[in-house]
Amino acid sequence: MRVVAAMSGGVDSAVAAARMLDAGHEVVGVHLALSRSAATLRESARGCCTIEDAGDARRVADRLGIPFYVWDMAQRFQRDVMDDFVAEYRAGRTPNPCLRCNESIKFTALLDKALALGFDAVATGHYAQVVERPGADGVVRRELHRAVDPLKDQSYVLGVLDADQLARAFFPLGDTTKPQIREEAAARGFSVAKKPDSYDICFISDGDTRGWLTSQLGEKPGEIVDAASGEVVGSHAGTYGFTVGQRRGLGLERSSLGAEPRYVVGVDAPSNRVLIGSADLLGVDLIAADHARWCGPAPAGEVRVGAQVRAHGEEIPAWARVDDTDPQVVHVRLDSRIRGVAPGQSVVLYDGPRVVGSATIASTDRAAAPVPTSA
Repeated sequence: MRVVAAMSGGVDSAVAAARMLDAGHEVVGVHLALSRSAATLRESARGCCTIEDAGDARRVADRLGIPFYVWDMAQRFQRDVMDDFVAEYRAGRTPNPCLRCNESIKFTALLDKALALGFDAVATGHYAQVVERPGADGVVRRELHRAVDPLKDQSYVLGVLDADQLARAFFPLGDTTKPQIREEAAARGFSVAKKPDSYDICFISDGDTRGWLTSQLGEKPGEIVDAASGEVVGSHAGTYGFTVGQRRGLGLERSSLGAEPRYVVGVDAPSNRVLIGSADLLGVDLIAADHARWCGPAPAGEVRVGAQVRAHGEEIPAWARVDDTDPQVVHVRLDSRIRGVAPGQSVVLYDGPRVVGSATIASTDRAAAPVPTSA
């Protein structure tokens, strides 16, 4: 099989490419240039896609003896990931750019280009597993499952893949822990064996999301309002600097709030207000989500699932039902309330270790009957 190995310049994608080669595939390494003005060097473990990263990827490819190319996808990344990120925050939502990148760049733009050039599949260094199971009709279908290493599991950010994309995706690291990957990289003589992982948002290399958004959107002063009383208790420079569940960085005098901690309980972008309240206002157990993406057949009727709303968050037992009138909308009813769920985040649904699909949270609410709250 002819496979494009997406090589970021890190240790995970290096070992993934090597394993695909060991498995007998014809492998070509591809580094995605996602920035129009890539930095020369990484800033510690923040960010990625620098010129240094491209060089690291090329050295691994040379050691493996495979062809290596850099594909320029900066314009597509700007439009589908960065511009979307800004637009979501402008609208008062909290997006996950990693899911958008996987959906729009790595498993749409990259895969489409690979197929157009005659390749059969794409391999990445994500920590997840693809399990093949025969269906009742005898046809073997591919399922997306959690990785064996719960600390590195990335099935959440891959929940946007549909069945066709999953059929042409390989995740060679899903059965291995991160320490084992580093040991393997060292044994193979890869210079990236001890390279630190990248984290945070790749296009905000200093980790200052609020500052970056301010540079994109400018300051937009507004009011901070107590959700219970309606009293104006402070001011802000832009609603995009706040997300539901946030406690730090509110810029309020503790003495004016009383002894009880206050959290962001709502971001009202149209009125340019940030709503704050006590912790008991944060718990929700009803989620309505749109832009549904299914890793296989869409659920029929109300089904029992596990629901996860953060990349490394707790999985909550729940019921899920696709909307009767709009198949892109899914309704989720959690067994227990969970705090800090913001519109724009993704809810990923699981059946045991199998990823059922994902959707973007549009709104949250509380069931009439009280249920326990999960932190």
